[in-house]
Amino acid sequence: MDYGQFDTALKAAVGDDASLMAELRLSFVESAKRQISLLSRSRCDANWQYSSWRLKGLAASFGAIHIMTLADEAGEGAPGDPVVIRKLNKAISEIEHFIV
Repeated sequence: MDYGQFDTALKAAVGDDASLMAELRLSFVESAKRQISLLSRSRCDANWQYSSWRLKGLAASFGAIHIMTLADEAGEGAPGDPVVIRKLNKAISEIEHFIV
């Protein structure tokens, strides 16, 4: 998975400050996990849509294009779709892996 845009957005925000970059990455991961948790517990279309839109907005603010695409996929699907939830969790864990 190429997270070049994600890292570029972080570097644009913090420069070469590795500790701040790690802190922002962690903040993104924690926020994304909260939204994915809300998605996984959503049982109605409105809650599902709202959580997918919030996740997409979060991803957009960090340049995480793949997460944005998956959030769109979630928004088009049925509430509680386990396939898209697994894809989102996998994508977040890949970003989390790079936290220093």
